[in-house]
Amino acid sequence: MKDYFERSYAQESDKNDKIYEYRERFYLKDDEYYMDGNSCGLCSKDAEETLERVLSEWKKYGIDCWTKPEHQLFLYQDYLGELMAPIINAKASEVTIHSSTTINIHTAIGTFYKPTKEKFKILVDDINFPTDRYAIDSQIRLKGLNPEDCVKVVESRDGKMIFEEDFIEAMTEDVAIIFLPSVLYRSGQLVGMEKITKVAKERGIIIGWDLCHSVGVVPHDFNALQPDFAVFCTYKYLNGGPGSPAGLYINEKHFNKEPGLAGWHGNKKETQFDLKHTFESANNAGGWQTGTQHVLSMAPLEGSLKMINEMGVGILREKSLMLTKYMMDLVDEKLVKYGFEIGNPREDEIRGGHVALEHEEAMRINEALKANKVIPDFRFPNVIRLAPVPLYVSYEDVYDVIEIIEKIMINKEYEKYSKKRGIVA
Repeated sequence: MKDYFERSYAQESDKNDKIYEYRERFYLKDDEYYMDGNSCGLCSKDAEETLERVLSEWKKYGIDCWTKPEHQLFLYQDYLGELMAPIINAKASEVTIHSSTTINIHTAIGTFYKPTKEKFKILVDDINFPTDRYAIDSQIRLKGLNPEDCVKVVESRDGKMIFEEDFIEAMTEDVAIIFLPSVLYRSGQLVGMEKITKVAKERGIIIGWDLCHSVGVVPHDFNALQPDFAVFCTYKYLNGGPGSPAGLYINEKHFNKEPGLAGWHGNKKETQFDLKHTFESANNAGGWQTGTQHVLSMAPLEGSLKMINEMGVGILREKSLMLTKYMMDLVDEKLVKYGFEIGNPREDEIRGGHVALEHEEAMRINEALKANKVIPDFRFPNVIRLAPVPLYVSYEDVYDVIEIIEKIMINKEYEKYSKKRGIVA
């Protein structure tokens, strides 16, 4: 198509976009290009509405807000779990909204890690987001063991991707748990969850997944996959707001297990206010709740999840793949000559929701982008992550961002910025 690399193609694509109208439900700035939704999604009017409703319920009822509203706040985590379940195609009883991703890793590993002399290793990769490793090492130490002895690390061949066959080879008889990301936070690789999960189950190994960089933009089918557990944040593609409580999936076959970090909100609701000193775990994922739920932080997620369920993750994935392909094609056409490389997989079946743009001057280019009203993020040492989130990013936005990067390189605008990284990248 002769005008593929021209603005007219982007504009025509936007006219044919089946979900373009959803942009109007987000707080977008007219003079800004938001490409950081894989780190913190934008605020929607839907999220604002449910937050304001919950605030009004608190104002109206006081302590009775726990039980008087239609969706009583005492069971709010169960209601949000019901809204979340279709997004990963799991049973509502298997999903709860709870605490943070890191705490959910702690509670999951604390539940499933029962080391013996024969089976005591936890299998991980070496390029995952570091909080996953921090939590695993901590849980091993709590068992009185040494992470150097108990963590089995499969190193990436190229520092960007992980290869399923390497993990299958590493599933030896001493491996008790495997914990991996569904999408790598730097390179955007979508990992072969089906193959790894299948072999892990065949070998009697507990398998868990970190969905932080896939949930809400990549479809998951947990009814088919049947992993043992999964964790995920809700402030990226799910647009729950900064620091919104995380998600936890526990396969129903484990509901009889004692949660690794028991707390009173994981107790059976029927006996919770009996206030016994003997814990009675709820027979669902809610049994892994600990303290009182963070209701005001949860409320925006209700509106966002309802919006996503209106269209389904499948259509979001379809548009995400088209947006990221268009961005990569524009990079090839306009930016490669300035030293840029694409660090993420190009194949649809193994690409997540963002483009990893690599350059030796990435840190300074990232700063120049922000000065030009583009909101990206930088990952040390050389990656600019650009996430064209399908709910609110247009094809013309993608076109404009690549044009801006080309302008920055032609004028060498990045040279005025320091090579020192800020506290928050």
